[in-house]
This record gives sequence, structure tokens and C-alpha cells, in this order.
Amino acid sequence: MTEFLSQYINLTWIYWFLTIAYAITIISIVGVIVSENRNPVKSLAWVTVLLALPALGLILYIVFGRNIKNKRVISKRNRRRLRRRESARRKIDFSRLPHSPSINSLVRLAHSLTGAMYYRNNEAVIYNNGTDKIEALLSDISQARKYINIQYYILADDKTGNRLRDALIERARAGVEVRVIYDHVGSFKVRRRFFKEMQREGIKVYPFFKVTFPGLGSRINWRNHRKICIIDGIVGYIGGMNIADRYVDGGSFPLWRDLHMRITGQAVRSLQYSFAVDWNYMGQPLLDDNVTTESEITDRPPAPPRGKPIPAGGMQLLTAGPTGQWSNIAFMMLKAISVARKCIYIQTPYFVPTDALLNALQVASLSGVDVRIMIPRRSDSDMLRWASSSYIKECLQAGIKIYLYEAGMLHSKAMLVDDEFATVGSTNFDFRSVEHNFESNMFVYSREFNARMREIFLEDQTCSHRVTAGEWRHRPIGQKAMESIMRLFAPIL
Repeated sequence: MTEFLSQYINLTWIYWFLTIAYAITIISIVGVIVSENRNPVKSLAWVTVLLALPALGLILYIVFGRNIKNKRVISKRNRRRLRRRESARRKIDFSRLPHSPSINSLVRLAHSLTGAMYYRNNEAVIYNNGTDKIEALLSDISQARKYINIQYYILADDKTGNRLRDALIERARAGVEVRVIYDHVGSFKVRRRFFKEMQREGIKVYPFFKVTFPGLGSRINWRNHRKICIIDGIVGYIGGMNIADRYVDGGSFPLWRDLHMRITGQAVRSLQYSFAVDWNYMGQPLLDDNVTTESEITDRPPAPPRGKPIPAGGMQLLTAGPTGQWSNIAFMMLKAISVARKCIYIQTPYFVPTDALLNALQVASLSGVDVRIMIPRRSDSDMLRWASSSYIKECLQAGIKIYLYEAGMLHSKAMLVDDEFATVGSTNFDFRSVEHNFESNMFVYSREFNARMREIFLEDQTCSHRVTAGEWRHRPIGQKAMESIMRLFAPIL
């Protein structure tokens, strides 16, 4: 009896010791979240998860909740060296830019946030289907003579991915320097053989933020979502399309609608700078690729792409990520929304905006600006579809027009404002892109480019259903419940 009582007392002490230790851990993490002075909505979401689901919440926080803001991605010395290579570092004369004062203020903001250079006289081809984009990319790759730098969130081991792999191998055998960055989580399902085949041919292939144990919690939540390619410093690609069959054949959808740009002109230098920063961040040497000169671009015109080149005027590339001091791309979107006088058109697969972005759109609409938001009716993520739907009522109340794209999966990430501003890139209109992902967007100041983007939006609008306040009020109760639940988790999805 005495032995049994002793064991019971010991177990009781162990139980209370572990309970108190666990409680202290949870309280300490809550204290850390509060002390970081994050977005209050996001902080409250994490506190709610930790208190409502303590065990699961602790695991989720370790994996998804940690903050790496202001962590240095690249040394100041190397960043200066890359900037010098990117351009002659001419000062931008903001008073002489060929735009309205409101657009000039956007150029100034982009430069203040990241030092982004403003490049004039560029051309762009806009692709809104994967077939044309892939064919143009492979055509440009086949003509590479010096180097190919390519970076994608997803490099799939399928027909499309194998075509790209074979094209890169062929150029590597011809003596072209080929470098590849892929996101480890985005391409997690890809067999290692796919990348090893490229490495055997001399292609330098590296995963970004490779997820390994025990470092899982320090890497899995921060993904490199960028999709860019630079060929000889003459041709560049940027947008929302990954390398996978579904971007060509639609996968489980009738079609996969997305946007990507092929750029020629000096703005390609900014893409090279972005790639070089990520390359160095992974511990690789600072790139010494020669910067293509004006004469080289003139003497050797790029191959005719699929599609018609559009005068794209001035361009600035902005990158953003969880390590930066500012939410660079979100700041630019906020500023663009605030200067709108006529219209704001947005296409995004996931509409889970921060309070600041949502309020800015509501203010613009209530001020008489024609605000239109297009999202897919059927999404590749049910959780994000429900979360996105939870914001529709607030938008409709402010007079914002909501369109549900019905022809397939709308994966485009674009915004145009008035007549001379548009942006295309990898950034979704959601918390993850703003807070957790490494993203890149090209900001284009051009009436011709804006007009083409408007044509694409209006074309997609004919395949969409405009939501009315009356029908939205009468949606099923179960759907409303799921929207409310997913809304709680929106800041950490």
C-alpha cells in the first residue's frame, strides 16, 4: 500500500510539473507574440489558436508562427556590389518622369522601399495561357549563348517540366552556364532524380530553404514564390506561372488562367539583380554575369516571341519577403489604390486581404472609383476559397464589384489602376504573400500595357458571374459557417 501511494504521489508530481511547464511555455509564447508588435489581427489569431488548441497550437506556432523580419538576406557589401552591376546607378530625376504626379509618387515610393531603379523604353509580351508562355520560353532558351538563370516555386516532373529540363541540358552541353533555383516545399513531390539529371550535365541546381529535420520549424513556413527567368541579360520572364502540366492543360480544371510577362529592355537587369540576391542567400558565390549593354541589345534582337510586343515604357521590379523591414509590394498596392481616380481592376486566386488593403479598396469604391475584383468560383484550395468568400459581403456593401471566374482556375495575380499603371507578378492578394512568401512583381507605367491588361480583364469578365448582394445573402448556412471559421484562420493560412 505504501509503495502504491508513493508511486501515485510521484506520478501526481510529474503530472503537475509537466502541466505547469506546458502552461508556462504557452504563456511565454503568447508573451513573445504580443511583444513582437505584429499585426493585431494576426497576433490575436495565434493567441486564439494557442489557447483553444494548446497542443496542436504549439506545434502550429513552431512550424508556422515564427517571425524572421529584419533578418539579413545578403550582406550590405554584396548588395552594393550587385546594385553597381545592375546599372550605372543614375539618380532618378522624379521631376522629369513622363507621368502624372500621382504615378510619379509610386515610382518614388518603390525607389524608397528597395532602391528599385526605374528603367525606360522596355517592351513586354503578356501571356494569359501556359502554352504560349512555355513555347516562348523554350524558344528563348534554345538561343541562349552565355547564361540562363531560372527560378520557380514549382518545377514539376511531368511533360512540361521534362521539356524544360531537356532544353536546359541541351544548352548546358553547348557551354551555356545554367543555374536553377526551385522552392523545396513547392517542388516537394518531385523525385530527386529529376534534379540530379540536370546536375550530372553541369547545371547548378539548388533548393531554396530546404526543409530538413530538425530545422523544419525554421524553414517550412517561408517559401520562395518567385517565378523569373533571365537569358543572357537580354530576355526576362516574370509572372504567376510555374512549370507544370496544369498550366498548359488545366489539370483538374477545364483550363488554368494565369498571367506571365516576357520582357526585353534594360528592366531585365532588375530581374538579374533579384536572382543574384537569392543565389547568394543560399551560400553561392556572388554572380559575375556580364550586364548586357544597350549596344548588345540593339545588335542582337531577341527571337520573335509568341504574341505581340507592347511598348511597356517605364518599369520597376519590387521584391518582398518575410525578412524585409517593410511589406514592399503591399505598400505599393496600397499607394496605387489610394491614388486611383477612375478604376481599380484586380485578379487574384485568393482574396484574403489585410485590413489595410481591404479598407483602402472600400474607401476607393465609396469615393466613386470603379473597383472590380475577380476570383475563381472553384479554387484549388477549399480553405482559401472559403476564406476569400468571407470578405465578399464587406466588399459588396462598399459598392465593390465581385466577379467569380467560371471557365476554370483563375490563378492570375494582377492589378491595374486608371490608365497608366499595372502590375504583374507572383503576389497573391492574401496574408501569405504579404507576410510569409518571397515574392516579386514588375510595376509597369505605360498606357499601352495598361490597355492590354484591361482587354484581358474584360475578356475574362465575360466568363465570370457578377455577385449581387441579394444572392449572397441567400447562400447556404453551411457555407456561411465554413467562411466564418476559415476567416478566423485567414491571417495564418
